[in-house]
Amino acid sequence: MQMLWGDRRRIGLWRRLWLALMESEKELGLQIPEAAITQLRAHLDDADLDKAAEYERRLRHDVMAHIHHLGDQAPAARPFIHLGATSAFVTDNADLVLMREAMQLLLGRIGAVLVAMGKLARRYRALPCLAYTHFQPAQLTTVGKRMTLWMQDFALDAEELLNRISTLRFRGVKGTTGTQASFLELFDGDHAKVAELDARVSRTMGFTQALAVTGQTYTRKLDAQVLAVLSGVAQSAAKFSTDLRLLQHEGELLEPFESEQVGSSAMPYKRNPMRAERMTSLARFVIELEGNAWHTAATQWLERTLDDSANRRLVIPEAFLATDAILVLATNVAAGLEVRDAAIREHVDKAMPFLATERLLMRGVKAGGDRQQLHEVIRAQSIEGSAALLDRLAKTPEFKRLDVRARQEEIDPASYVGRAPEQVDEFLDRVLPALMRSIQAAAPAAATAEVQV
Repeated sequence: MQMLWGDRRRIGLWRRLWLALMESEKELGLQIPEAAITQLRAHLDDADLDKAAEYERRLRHDVMAHIHHLGDQAPAARPFIHLGATSAFVTDNADLVLMREAMQLLLGRIGAVLVAMGKLARRYRALPCLAYTHFQPAQLTTVGKRMTLWMQDFALDAEELLNRISTLRFRGVKGTTGTQASFLELFDGDHAKVAELDARVSRTMGFTQALAVTGQTYTRKLDAQVLAVLSGVAQSAAKFSTDLRLLQHEGELLEPFESEQVGSSAMPYKRNPMRAERMTSLARFVIELEGNAWHTAATQWLERTLDDSANRRLVIPEAFLATDAILVLATNVAAGLEVRDAAIREHVDKAMPFLATERLLMRGVKAGGDRQQLHEVIRAQSIEGSAALLDRLAKTPEFKRLDVRARQEEIDPASYVGRAPEQVDEFLDRVLPALMRSIQAAAPAAATAEVQV
């Protein structure tokens, strides 16, 4: 991701855009010598950034600095570089290419997270654990089922990324204020050639669709829509990492911990969830950047204003870099997650008497009892704690009269998880494979991601 948003990659795209423009203009009839094309093509990736910076110090214009530097390297192309174009031709179109490639990379990262979580979900598909509402013990679920909840969030993000990648439109060849007037002049008023120029350059850069209309820039709503997807990824990661931090406090799930890792400088016994905390921290940063992009889209004046430029150069790369880091962390954590079966079972056993009371209530009503009266009896007895709760209830006049007491199968945790194991199977066997095929099709080169952090 760092290489993707680095200066060398960006300038390489600018040069490819100038080449695509020059080639298409020549193909459509402009008198551009073949030597211009040949020389420009020979210098796509060898920009001397220091020399370009010297030009920029003098000219105070980044695009013109690179036009002059490229002209030095490809003198036959100098008279035709950027012909008819405005700066946004290279800056905006390059940003769209970069955002699409960056989203493809993030798709691969999400795929890696889903694979790591899926292995654990399968392994613990039927292990009963406490489900919480309001962070209070509620009923039972399974460890695998809880993991599919995290996975589903990331899966929804992957679907959003797939949609954005497939529908992202190119700015294309639109001219200074979007009217294509300069190109209409070049082609002697031939509207068909101007439209074809726009289409050819877009196709050359890998886009099947270009925006029908633009001002000088493409609408900044595209940036905002893309950052909304990144915010969604951050939200999913924050949910996962926050849940993990809570469960690590309970001793049920623990993030990876290296053999010589130190949890605290003062308290050697501590095992802090620092990876999960870092995910939460980065996620907050990305989520806040989404609002920045919406403000930028909302405050563009007429055909364009430059107050977006410095802002976007910070916000867009940082949003992608931070989201990338979040997903690398999430994969690392998921791949090394430690499940503490004994702690989970201890918490389940402690809560089981409470959980069994719901079935006692149902059986009591079936035996002729008053639901509200029995509910009050259970409530009053539960206040005294779970120890011997079921025996105490059996001795109350209300339940004793109905001859209702807990049976052995009513305190078996496995009988309280509903369809949780089957839901895990359905998610892993039906939902996930189809999504992974879509991810691999849209991002084949990014389908693997590092697990190290």
